[in-house]
Amino acid sequence: MSQTATMSPAGAARPWYVLAADDIKIAHSVFALPFAVLGAFLARDGGAGWGRFAGQLALVVLCMVLARTWAMLFNRLVDRRFDAANPRTARRALASGALSVPRAWTLALAAAGGFIAASSLFGVLMGNWWPALLSVPVLAWIAFYSLTKRFTALCHVFLGGALAVSPLAAALAIEPGAFTGPTGTALLALAGMVLLWVAGFDVIYALQDIDFDRSANLRSIPARLGWRGACWVARGLHVAAAVAVVVAWRIEPRFGWVFGAGVACVLGTLVLEHVVLAKRGKAGLDMAFFTLNGVVSCVLGLAGVVDMMV
Repeated sequence: MSQTATMSPAGAARPWYVLAADDIKIAHSVFALPFAVLGAFLARDGGAGWGRFAGQLALVVLCMVLARTWAMLFNRLVDRRFDAANPRTARRALASGALSVPRAWTLALAAAGGFIAASSLFGVLMGNWWPALLSVPVLAWIAFYSLTKRFTALCHVFLGGALAVSPLAAALAIEPGAFTGPTGTALLALAGMVLLWVAGFDVIYALQDIDFDRSANLRSIPARLGWRGACWVARGLHVAAAVAVVVAWRIEPRFGWVFGAGVACVLGTLVLEHVVLAKRGKAGLDMAFFTLNGVVSCVLGLAGVVDMMV
């Protein structure tokens, strides 16, 4: 079959770039993007015009999309041998051969180059060269997670660290001086919340692959501790994430009742996530992983932005 396109079950041709987009699950951007936007609003200088900030925010969103595209394609590329052997992932485009390795690398490197170029625009247009200087280290850091499952069960924490960069990087791109006083502490607490929250739900996600990870000698907390032990680790991580987001709410003076309501909603959602997992087991994984965690990021990001604007 040609690498230019493949056929969907309905018989329609699917271009290779559509296959790539499907493979990296663009919809999962919902986990990190709201926190990047919130980090940008936290760092915004209230005296600056909205026109300048809108331009900065557009660049933040562009950088987020490009960085995630790079990281996810890198993940699919380096894991394609494992994906092909795992029945759950064998139909992914790279694992199945529907998308060629050269094309995937071309798209991944194009996304990385686009990220560096977009980061450099903060320097060219706004005089802030920090994003350009840190662009390559950031790309390396968010790609590194894909290799960690080969040598440590703490791979979930590395994924959390990759996503936790989003509010910090966005704030640095908007205003490097934002990391002082209560706002700086709130940004760090928010990043800590993202790290712990993502690590917790990635432990839940990895429950699907306990048997395969063990057979392939891959490290994960579920493979190491089993279903029950992994669930308790995920609960502990989410309790710590709850503490971190409450700290961010109480420290940042611009966070008011709207963000507080968002925090309450998030805490309830995290509890519900674990109730669903406990009651439904594997049947509840889709709801526990994607639906409920999408609610967490969107509600918290939107509530924080609303409080910044009122």
